[in-house]
Amino acid sequence: MTGGEAIVAGLLAQGVDTLFGLPGAQMYPLFDALAQVPDQIRTIGARHEQACGYMAFGYARSTGRTGVYSVVPGPGVLNTTAALATAWGCNTPVVCLTGQIPSAFIGKRRGHLHEIADQLGTLRSVVKWAERIERVEDAPALVAEAFRQAQSGRPGPVALEMAWDVMASSADVPEALPAVLDPHPQIDRQQLAGALALVAKAERPMIMTGSGAQHASAAVTELARMIGAPVAAFRGGRGVVDETSALGMSSYAASRYYADCDLVIGIGTRLEMPTMRWGDMMRVVDRLESAKLIRIDIDPAEMDRLKADVGLVADAACAAEALVAALTISGHRAAENGAKIAAVKAQAARETAGVQPQLAYLDVIRDVLPPDGLLVEELCQVGFASYFAYPVQRPRTYVSTGFQGTLGFGFQTALGVKVAHPDKPVVSITGDGGFLFGVQELATAVQYGIGLVTVVFNNEAYGNVRRDQETRYGNRLIGADLVNPDFLMLAKAFGLDGHRVHAPAELKPVLAAALAKGEPALIEVVLPRGSEASPWPFIHPVKSY
Repeated sequence: MTGGEAIVAGLLAQGVDTLFGLPGAQMYPLFDALAQVPDQIRTIGARHEQACGYMAFGYARSTGRTGVYSVVPGPGVLNTTAALATAWGCNTPVVCLTGQIPSAFIGKRRGHLHEIADQLGTLRSVVKWAERIERVEDAPALVAEAFRQAQSGRPGPVALEMAWDVMASSADVPEALPAVLDPHPQIDRQQLAGALALVAKAERPMIMTGSGAQHASAAVTELARMIGAPVAAFRGGRGVVDETSALGMSSYAASRYYADCDLVIGIGTRLEMPTMRWGDMMRVVDRLESAKLIRIDIDPAEMDRLKADVGLVADAACAAEALVAALTISGHRAAENGAKIAAVKAQAARETAGVQPQLAYLDVIRDVLPPDGLLVEELCQVGFASYFAYPVQRPRTYVSTGFQGTLGFGFQTALGVKVAHPDKPVVSITGDGGFLFGVQELATAVQYGIGLVTVVFNNEAYGNVRRDQETRYGNRLIGADLVNPDFLMLAKAFGLDGHRVHAPAELKPVLAAALAKGEPALIEVVLPRGSEASPWPFIHPVKSY
């Protein structure tokens, strides 16, 4: 096999069915190998390397499976580092496959095509693990190791590079085998007993979930029911428990409920809400100040970053199931907090109702999408409001950039989400500013028949920047106002359906029809510049406890 064929053999052994990529000279042997297995691995091209990384992220984030992409080394892989950093921040398994200059030139700084000083070191600064495949015959084993690293323990992005000459050379290659993932850590029975003791004493418990709980929906939902605890998440853990159910709660409602909370159970989360968003973003805290804390996390390092009264280093589902089983044996009775939870949720709904017109548009989208429909947010005024005003009903159906806040990620990520879910409706909400970061990928959507519906909220500005400059910097505007293309003409030029609406009532039939058609579509929502109410009082509420 060539080096490229050996890598593809490794991908096939891991069950990879989709790769996002942009070929180039150093990667020809890999893409030639992919061309020989089109029925086993579908290769989706792109118009910019960053889209390859974001599409792989969207594929992985919405499925739990590993996303894979491949681009040329040097400037090509550097163009994807924002997507890698996003995957790292969101604990999402992504495999980056890239090339290298010829092996004899590595480290010589002769200025070979696409050379950078230390590509492997650069990659290691933004991923969980990175390595170079030095020999063709090592490729299948190192591909398996990459998948083991990406999926074991705390998931995350990884990278493999292979020199130009090695990828083109041939050797006898051993059989490619599936990765063997690390076993889950054993639950410490003493810590479990300590957690049960805290639960038994709690009168107003609360569960907060993060990305690490996305696979644990059933167990977490049952745990919440057994102890009478509402469940809330900021971004990554949304949908683990249906937010329209009696125990589901928005992040803003959770900030109000937390005032009287005596126990927090954090499951697969950094607990950004109580430690930063509801307090002082500039002050580091290493423990909760007003409630007991049980932490469940597969990463033992988390127990040092935020100290808990009880720390269970464990898989989220395993630990939640163990708690449920122990509570069942003990005959634990749920705290009777239903009326309080309902009252807080109703109060939060009244207080946030003025975030318009964003809430009205989000209501339309939620009404049109089925419970398992997928929404990809973006850093825009409607996207920010979706943090607390778009109820997520199923795991992995709300895709966010997490703490990285990578402007422009949304549309490109949503393409990968739709590739992963061709039979489910997928909506990308984006602002005019962020959308133009990756607008060229409209061509990708049309070329590959990716039936994503993209709703562009056009307020002719970087809305957050403009508001901050108005309110905090004496209305000295710089770089905030935008001049945009005609989005309907743009859609026509790319060969997809384009629509323009001016009100939520207009959006509903247009969005429903576009989703029903199942083809790529662009819907522009026209908003007067500066017309949106600020969502930030409900994302970073004043400390009230």
